Amino acid sequence: MGKSLYLEASSGIAGDMFVAALLDLGADRKALDRAVSSIPAKGFTVEIGRVQKAGIDCCDFNVILDRDHENHDHDMAYLYGPLPEVREEVHEEHHCHCHEEEHDHGEGHHCHCHEDDHEHHEEEHHCHCHEDDHGEEHHCHCHEEEHHHEEGHHHHHGEGHHHEHRHLKDVEAVIDGTDMTESARALAKKIFRIVAEAESKAHNLPIEEVHFHEVGAIDSIVDIISAAVCFDSLGITSVIVPKLSEGTGTVRCQHGVLPVPVPATLNIVTAYHMPLEIMDAKGEYVTPTGAAIAAALATSHSLPASFTILKTGLGAGKRDYKERTNILRAILIDDGGGDWEKDEVVKLESDIDDTSGEVLGYTMKKLMDAGALDVHFSPIYMKKNRPAFELTVICKEEKKKEMEEIIFRETTTIGIREFSSLMRSILHREEKEVDTSFGPVKVKEVTLGNEKRRYPEYESVKKLAEEKHVPFQTIFDEVKRQ
Repeated sequence: MGKSLYLEASSGIAGDMFVAALLDLGADRKALDRAVSSIPAKGFTVEIGRVQKAGIDCCDFNVILDRDHENHDHDMAYLYGPLPEVREEVHEEHHCHCHEEEHDHGEGHHCHCHEDDHEHHEEEHHCHCHEDDHGEEHHCHCHEEEHHHEEGHHHHHGEGHHHEHRHLKDVEAVIDGTDMTESARALAKKIFRIVAEAESKAHNLPIEEVHFHEVGAIDSIVDIISAAVCFDSLGITSVIVPKLSEGTGTVRCQHGVLPVPVPATLNIVTAYHMPLEIMDAKGEYVTPTGAAIAAALATSHSLPASFTILKTGLGAGKRDYKERTNILRAILIDDGGGDWEKDEVVKLESDIDDTSGEVLGYTMKKLMDAGALDVHFSPIYMKKNRPAFELTVICKEEKKKEMEEIIFRETTTIGIREFSSLMRSILHREEKEVDTSFGPVKVKEVTLGNEKRRYPEYESVKKLAEEKHVPFQTIFDEVKRQ
């Protein structure tokens, strides 16, 4: 049975909320601990526990930054209050507070601290950890780095530090250096690139030239890596996101006071056609990281007519809003649809009676190269018994405009029919490689229950046949026999 995830984001979505909700659903804590402990960056601590939001028990995933990395992302006074005054930095002891509750839980408490080999001058490091009253282990991963504070140094709240200004390649290097599965790594890069593209558009700079502040900060990187690892561990086959609910007003960030939704979030929901609701509530409920996670994972925006709820996870947000409690609800559902995924697509059709076969063949290649899921022609008869072809294109919603432009530009058609929000069922597939007597060949492996089927990839068979000077069918048949 395939598992579907329903993200109910009526109270917003952020990276830490998503990770917490998936942990509440049962995501693999060992895989997460392993990934977080291996992140090649310093200056943060990760805590996982339980909190009460409006009297509701929720999982809490918290990335705590040290003084030099703090970006005030959860500081309500900074985000929504008056501009802070310039203050002198004071030399203080470094504390990593994770207070234990009054309950005596005894063994099972873990605190993993990773320090650099540098000596910390006149600083004392404390890492105290909470345990929740459910008796679960609490993990606190501390990553420190040496900080040099000269006398007379001043800074403003939210002022960026040099190691927070990362380029895309810098963040991808951090992701590459983390211990995680390849599928989780690919998802982490996909989520981050979505945010990076949105920031690039907001700043009107090539993506490689943008210095990322909020998105390049270590807490965002940890959130995205953790989100990818947790999602990958649950074996979810489809994700339903009916809408994202955002607030109103303004919020302060590295670039000043910005309207809500902030430009990066607005760019993401625009590019990925995410349904958006503007609530009558002040505050930023949807962060760029949260919007990117939803955009990267969503396979549908419509719930099935009926379904069975398997489990619910609640992820706590850090911002305290008066109008609406900051909680993300992740619901694991079974719609009884079988052991396959559900996907939402668009179908485009056009009848063409005055374009040559060469043009149609060229158009098909252009459409496939641009990201069409499928393209085919059907012979038809039009008015006055004229022979013609019906062009059919299957694509994702975000590719629709590009597909239509190619059809109009490359053919003589003057009209395209559109069938939106079509659902398709697809078997889970993976790209693998099999060894033959002629060499390795790529195959597509699909799963149906306990049965696995393999289909040779045409281009891979063709390439090997040309290299070895043997008939295509010979290699194709050998792969099929396996």
